[in-house]
Amino acid sequence: QVQLVESGGGSVQAGGSLKLSCAASGYISSRCEMGWYRQPPGKGREAVASIKSDGTTSYRGSVQGRFTISQDRADNNHVMLYLQMNNLQTTDTGVYYCVTDPYNRGTCDYDVWGQGTQVTVSS
Repeated sequence: QVQLVESGGGSVQAGGSLKLSCAASGYISSRCEMGWYRQPPGKGREAVASIKSDGTTSYRGSVQGRFTISQDRADNNHVMLYLQMNNLQTTDTGVYYCVTDPYNRGTCDYDVWGQGTQVTVSS
């Protein structure tokens, strides 16, 4: 059973930076695409960034150039996912979730979400 645990959230002023981490426990196939979602206050969840097994990344338009997703894979049982967030804006406020197969492409054995970590950006 795969579990995802996020960390690194917090409060920061606009223009600041945060780095989110996601520790995956359990077997994660090497073909599994992983990513980050967020849920702004009062809104639905939205995809933020993803990384495929070949290292190809994609980003939501509003975070392009400010956020960087990366992954460390020691082996298929030791995977870390990161999201470096620079020049944060108040509109980046929300709960951030680490997920497997963010676009439901069937690349992972399980569809798993972490418990989320709060990011608050103040003006």
